[in-house]
Amino acid sequence: MEPQLVKSAERTVRILEALAESHDTLTLSELQQRTGFPRSSLHALMRTLVELNWVETDSARSAFGIGPHALLTGTAYLDKDPALPFAQETLEDLRDEIGRTVHFARRDGAHVLYLATRESREAAHVIPRVGRRLPAHVTALGQVLLAQLTDDEVVALLPDPLVGLTEHSITDLGKLTGELDQVRTRGWSCEREQGTLGVACVAVAVDYRIPATDAISCSMPAALPPAEVERVTEAVIKHTRKLAATLRREGIR
Repeated sequence: MEPQLVKSAERTVRILEALAESHDTLTLSELQQRTGFPRSSLHALMRTLVELNWVETDSARSAFGIGPHALLTGTAYLDKDPALPFAQETLEDLRDEIGRTVHFARRDGAHVLYLATRESREAAHVIPRVGRRLPAHVTALGQVLLAQLTDDEVVALLPDPLVGLTEHSITDLGKLTGELDQVRTRGWSCEREQGTLGVACVAVAVDYRIPATDAISCSMPAALPPAEVERVTEAVIKHTRKLAATLRREGIR
């Protein structure tokens, strides 16, 4: 049975999610198109969110963006996560060994949420990842975590049709479940240019919860030779298993 949601609370959350997902500020009309909410109630909610600093706007109140109090809430989530300090230490060690960009993320429904990143020291530019949310089916992180579920659970969880981010994204549920079966067999995932052109990723689940909710990945150029990909994969497996053992020993669930 679906829980009964409080309409005003649900609308407030949907507005904040719409603003957070947009790279640009949104007008009231754009917000209405994205949320489907009546303009009158949307206007009242936006006025309240602006006054409480959850939403920012210009002097004419013609466009809106996420506000500073949203950042405070997100930071509080990171500060209170007992697994994160251990994960950050693991990312430091892993990057030192392989010299590439590494991530720690958690499955959030049909998406993955990036909680920590350590960029390669050779990166020409740094792309902010922490707090970013991507569809699980197009990322190695997401695929290794979806593989923790049964095929029926995956089909029930993901939208149909699947949205692709590149021409290489898996957009067929049948093909995806076949890929997830291979991930379960080998114990790690690998995707090439499914989320970002020119980039390949390998990921391993952090097995301290059942099913696992967290994973570590490494991003690298898609053209790397197989021997280097194998070296990176072995390092990710080694450090991720060590992290999982540490979290279990610490009693973190």
